[in-house]
Amino acid sequence: MSLQPCFPELPRGPPGAGAAVAAHVLHARRGSARLRARAEERAAAPGDAAATRASQRPAPPSRATGEDSDRTGRAAGPRGRAPLSWNLLLRIHPEPSSTHGRMPSHRWPEARAALQKTAVTLCLLCSTSLSPARGQARVPPETVKLWADTFGGDLYDTVTKYSGSLLLQKKYKDVEPSLKIKEVDGLELVRKFSEDMETMLRRKVAAVQNLVEAAEEADLNHTFDESLVFDYYNAALINEKDASGAHVELGAEFVLAANAHFSNLPVNTSLSSVQLPTNVYNRDPDILNGIYMSEALNPVFVENFRRDPTLTWQYFGSSTGFFRIYPGIKWTPDENGVIAFDCRNRGWYVQAATSPKDIVIVVDVSGSMKGLRMAIAKHAVSTILDTLGENDFVNIISYNDYIHYLEPCFKGILVQADRDNREHFKQLVDKLMAKGVGAVGRALGEAFQILQQFQEAGQGSLCSQAIMLITDGAVEDYKPALEEYARPQRKVRVFTYLIGKEVSFAGHLKWIACNNKGYYTQISTLADAQENVMEYLHVLSRPVAINHDHDVTWTGAYMDGKVGPPGRLYPQAQSPALLTTVAMPVFSKKNETRSHGILLGVVGSDVALRELMKLAPQYKLGVHGYAFLNTNNGYILSHPDLRPLYREGRKLKPKPNYNSVDLSEVEQGDLAGTLRTAMINRETGSLSMDVKVPLDRGKRVLFLTNDYFFTDISDTPFSLGVVLSRGHGEYVLLGNTSVEEGLHDLLHPDLSLASDWIYCVTDTNPERRRLSQLEAVVRFLTGRDPALECDEELLQELLFDAVVTAPMEAHWTALSLNASDESKRAVDMAFLGTRAGLVRSSLFVGSEKLSDKRFLTPADEASMFTLDHFPLWYRQAAERPPGSMVFNLYSAGGPENTGKPTVVTVSTAVAVTMDNRTAIAAAVGVQMRMEFLQRTFWAATRQCGAAEGPCPESCQDSDLDCLVIDSNGFILVSERPQEVGRFLGEVDGALMTQLLSTGVFSRVTMYDYQAMCKPPTHHHSASQPLVSPIFALLTATRWLVNELLLLLLEWSAWGSWRGDSGAEARAVFHHSHKHKKQAVLQPCDTTYPVFVHQTAIRGADGVVECGDCQKTFVMQQIPSSNLLLLVTDPTCDCSIFPPVLQEATEVNYNATVKCDKMRSRKLRRRPDACHAFHPEENAQDCGGTSDASASLPLHLLPLGAWALLPQLLQ
Repeated sequence: MSLQPCFPELPRGPPGAGAAVAAHVLHARRGSARLRARAEERAAAPGDAAATRASQRPAPPSRATGEDSDRTGRAAGPRGRAPLSWNLLLRIHPEPSSTHGRMPSHRWPEARAALQKTAVTLCLLCSTSLSPARGQARVPPETVKLWADTFGGDLYDTVTKYSGSLLLQKKYKDVEPSLKIKEVDGLELVRKFSEDMETMLRRKVAAVQNLVEAAEEADLNHTFDESLVFDYYNAALINEKDASGAHVELGAEFVLAANAHFSNLPVNTSLSSVQLPTNVYNRDPDILNGIYMSEALNPVFVENFRRDPTLTWQYFGSSTGFFRIYPGIKWTPDENGVIAFDCRNRGWYVQAATSPKDIVIVVDVSGSMKGLRMAIAKHAVSTILDTLGENDFVNIISYNDYIHYLEPCFKGILVQADRDNREHFKQLVDKLMAKGVGAVGRALGEAFQILQQFQEAGQGSLCSQAIMLITDGAVEDYKPALEEYARPQRKVRVFTYLIGKEVSFAGHLKWIACNNKGYYTQISTLADAQENVMEYLHVLSRPVAINHDHDVTWTGAYMDGKVGPPGRLYPQAQSPALLTTVAMPVFSKKNETRSHGILLGVVGSDVALRELMKLAPQYKLGVHGYAFLNTNNGYILSHPDLRPLYREGRKLKPKPNYNSVDLSEVEQGDLAGTLRTAMINRETGSLSMDVKVPLDRGKRVLFLTNDYFFTDISDTPFSLGVVLSRGHGEYVLLGNTSVEEGLHDLLHPDLSLASDWIYCVTDTNPERRRLSQLEAVVRFLTGRDPALECDEELLQELLFDAVVTAPMEAHWTALSLNASDESKRAVDMAFLGTRAGLVRSSLFVGSEKLSDKRFLTPADEASMFTLDHFPLWYRQAAERPPGSMVFNLYSAGGPENTGKPTVVTVSTAVAVTMDNRTAIAAAVGVQMRMEFLQRTFWAATRQCGAAEGPCPESCQDSDLDCLVIDSNGFILVSERPQEVGRFLGEVDGALMTQLLSTGVFSRVTMYDYQAMCKPPTHHHSASQPLVSPIFALLTATRWLVNELLLLLLEWSAWGSWRGDSGAEARAVFHHSHKHKKQAVLQPCDTTYPVFVHQTAIRGADGVVECGDCQKTFVMQQIPSSNLLLLVTDPTCDCSIFPPVLQEATEVNYNATVKCDKMRSRKLRRRPDACHAFHPEENAQDCGGTSDASASLPLHLLPLGAWALLPQLLQ
């Protein structure tokens, strides 16, 4: 066949080129045959072309790779399969005016061979009169650029018209002579915030001190009465009636009314109510005397609240177990009818009652501990762990013939008793098994050795030290260890717990405790464990009590759980409230009990961290700025990136480790720990860091340089940090206007304010609590309520913003009145926001026709000004060049909705520059309908420049695949609706791989140290399915026997000396089972990729080698936006490439690394106060045998059977 008719003679290729040409021709013929078959298919069913192409896309494999650098392929020219440009790898267009393409002389031989191949292929195609070969690009980059420019221009015109962005920019320009751009002084800011927080917290401390004085005075004047009988308001029984309609005992009428200050919960602000755990008898003489004495706190509660109306819950937790709470409230049992809340194992109680402590728990696991004894021992260990906090250190050793560290990784050390470690220990305790012979001497020696080494090394709590010995009594070899380590200083207290009914060895255990300033107790049943374990707290509190040292204690962050399940106190909030508690101990001041150091209880008051952080107002911090708090242990107290909850099904639950998230896990740019160290050491200063800020639930990322300013909050263990972003975050725009003019422009129906911000303080007066912030501002400015306390600096900014943005209302109204049916299908609403938290919005359609009714409402928190964040659309717009627009997909159902996106939010920032300083004044935007965006795009791709007649190519051509993606790779426009909103790499792994390998996109690796993952699955043997009916039968048997045992527990308790023993048994039974349930998700570390377009690359084209064909593509940036246009050839099957997914992967640490992480001891600052011993304490008050229930044998029988049952069924 002659090639002459098609092309002039080309220069000869190098020797040996014939085989390559022949292969190329053969491939072209195969491609032609495939295209002929496709043409016939389209002729037969033209309407199904898109569906056919969609069905041919490969199913995504289970894992993503996306970094195959060998898949770059060769570059393609505008129309040929072989390279027609001199750039043989990829054509990249950094700027529209780029002129790259001149070929060096040494590349001529390669180009000559390439052109020969092209000539052969194209001539064959001409001779057979077929459409271009498979994998051949049909659209020149110039055409794609024309489409992108046209589409971008149309979008720019629409958005600027409806948003009014150019008008707003002009308004700021008009008032420029009256403007001033002020630089923010970060150090001055953080000091001012710290002083305000210190003032607020001191008011809480003063309220608690009033309660301490009142409680101690009431106890001093009270004489114990063994036969005391009186009625009180039992929180679980108030307003309850029996079958006859009469109030039950202790359930008198108690007036409750919803109170906005207490999250609309029904409360009584005149009285307190009393809660008791189910296992505490409500008529016990000690309980009745304590409740009677604490009635004196009622008037103090009320007076405290009158003096400081910002106070929330105030309470007194008694050492006997009752809990008096103000305002009075109805307490709701759990689904099992149990009230498990016991104030004595709450962090605020334990920390206030005792000094920081090092604890080694020594557990006997010899053969004599089998059955019920082991069950009791496990429960006792878990109860001890519940009394520890993040200022304490712990380890657990079990012993029989040998000593065993429960966690081998913790051998020879103590670990911080944070929530993570406590839960880890509980899981290990649950696996303990009894066997062998007990050798307590070596175990005690090991425990003493650990404590001694830590004390000498200046590690651990550096305060109280204790050993908890849990055994059934066979402890003959204990003396050598005590003689070697305990005498003569006896710096380590030893507490002994005799497990079981046997009392033969009670003398030994009591001697050990009494000679080492500890306490001895016997635990005969599970029901005894809670009360008897608590005895050690009384002993450790003696030195504090004798000295009457009322140290102020502040807890770390925790979620409220005092009334029912977590968050019950705050039912209107989207998530449970994070709190810190200020607490102080209450002691007996009676002279006759001084040496006993009697702890009466602990008083406390909650401080909602949300209210504390309002004292660091967001308007002073700017678009990306924020404030945060951390504790002396380096744990986060409050931070906008703290995520304490996770979703399990439809429920939001607290993460197990939500209050032990370290500062370094949130501020990940602090690689050297400089920021963490400075804040823990209570320093005042500043530093800068480059940071990666995740946005939009991790789909996007901002690269910022942040300035950190920090100082401590006096008289607390907290430090405060303030973050300002470099650039516009360093400056604030200030303007002047009159109150009259500003007030007039505030009174527009389209205007709202950031509801979480404090423009005026409304929480100090019941009448004002009903006011919105806008209503309060208007009342203050009009003089109707001059006593209101308002932020005048914020009001000045607000008034100025109201005046400058007021013309937008007229602009939007005119557009709405003149809107055609066509324009109504384009934009749903326009909106704007300013740094002062002012928001204006205008609808172009009826509210019932809005595509996204959640936008700018509390249901869509990301679109709102919140306590610690500017809206997402504002933050994204602020980082774009002037005049550039950010397009973002939204789903009308919110982030949890899996349906296709229905609306596009477009926003752009309005900046003011003066004297080389730029400040962001506002951000404006529109909500655009998806169908309009798509319609505009398809119209733009019908453009073909100067060519006459119909365009030879169009994105609606079935041989072209056109996509519009954003700068993070998410699809906004596709001819296949199911692809909209998805990540490009998920849809087309080949193309995304090419864009990554050639630098058009970059992969940014992110880490999440607050993730939740599924626990590893355990693989069973292949024989299990054969015996699964047996396992099912045994499981059913377990359930039936458990229910029977619970019934026996209640029956055995009936008629005993405590009327509520049946309920007590039920409470203990449920408590002993609650931590054994396997969690669906557990805390983990994950890594995930975020993909970012490199903005320097405005256009590129090339090919992807896909086995026997090539996929051509052209990419072009759409002007004035964060969008990219991609045009590809869909005929080449590239299923050899796996999808590139944006999904999180758990970081699996090997055993060594995991152990190192668990053992690592980060810098912390120990609390200032320590009371380990007191010379006057009565060490002979060291315990004795516990009382036994009248129906003890009946208690033991079912509990023993329950403990043995799992072993029988395994």
